[in-house]
Amino acid sequence: MRHITLTVEESDAGERLDRLMARKLEGISRSAAEKLIEGENVWIGQKNRDKSFRCASGDTVEILMPDPVPLEVIPQPIPLDIPYEDEDLLVVNKPKGMVVHPAPGHADGTLVNALLAHCGDSLSGINGVLRPGIVHRIDKDTSGLLIVAKNDFAHRNLAAQIKDHSFTRIYEAVVTGNLKEDNGTVDAPIGRHPVERKKMAVTEKHSRRAVTHYQVITRYRGFTHVRLKLETGRTHQIRVHMAYIGHPVAGDPVYGSRKPIRGFQGQCLHARVIGFHHPRDGRYLEFTSDLPPYFTNFLKRLSPL
Repeated sequence: MRHITLTVEESDAGERLDRLMARKLEGISRSAAEKLIEGENVWIGQKNRDKSFRCASGDTVEILMPDPVPLEVIPQPIPLDIPYEDEDLLVVNKPKGMVVHPAPGHADGTLVNALLAHCGDSLSGINGVLRPGIVHRIDKDTSGLLIVAKNDFAHRNLAAQIKDHSFTRIYEAVVTGNLKEDNGTVDAPIGRHPVERKKMAVTEKHSRRAVTHYQVITRYRGFTHVRLKLETGRTHQIRVHMAYIGHPVAGDPVYGSRKPIRGFQGQCLHARVIGFHHPRDGRYLEFTSDLPPYFTNFLKRLSPL
């Protein structure tokens, strides 16, 4: 068991306990938070509280986090594109369409299933049984680079780099419409959508600061090819921010137009560059992934301005 203490800040006041835990604890979903609360592993003021308990500023949340249980996800020998690997971590070039970890409707065929076959027991356990080794993730229909930790030491170090913004993540995307400026920054807080709970949104309520820097690569008729650098890493950050400024990612079925792009499925978004300091010796490593065929083929269909 691990003992975790959270202090409720003024900006968190009034938020439900389960939502607060899901937002504050790395790798913990709201359903996982509910299970911890129902299992009487969470206290405020030395009392177990209901999941709907509204936290007050200054409250101290005490959490007993159970140790990871034996993994039940089945290893599957799915081919992986691995640009780099050592005893602490590996960098994976994920194809579009692959889910990162098992979830309802995606019990197998995920990156985690493939990693278990490739790494065996050599994956960190911090994020629990369904997300072993997963330090950060990218969406199913986003392709490109992500990092996987083979042990808890590497996982904690890499997670800290993400938290203090020393972790490099650069994406390329095709967005709808034409951006007026050649470059700019979107600095707008992201939190859970107030009505559609499966979506994220720019909101001041129960949100966290989110910053995305963008640069135009090429303008096309009706579309713009852009480079995007994440300063923070919120859920769906690029997709939410681009939609917020009126230029959703092309093909995004959630934040973009409901009308599909003829002959194209899923959003045109690729994690192009990843850079980090190696947790063992501090070396800065950076990797670049070529734009995949689905992306380059889409660009070929467009007419430059």
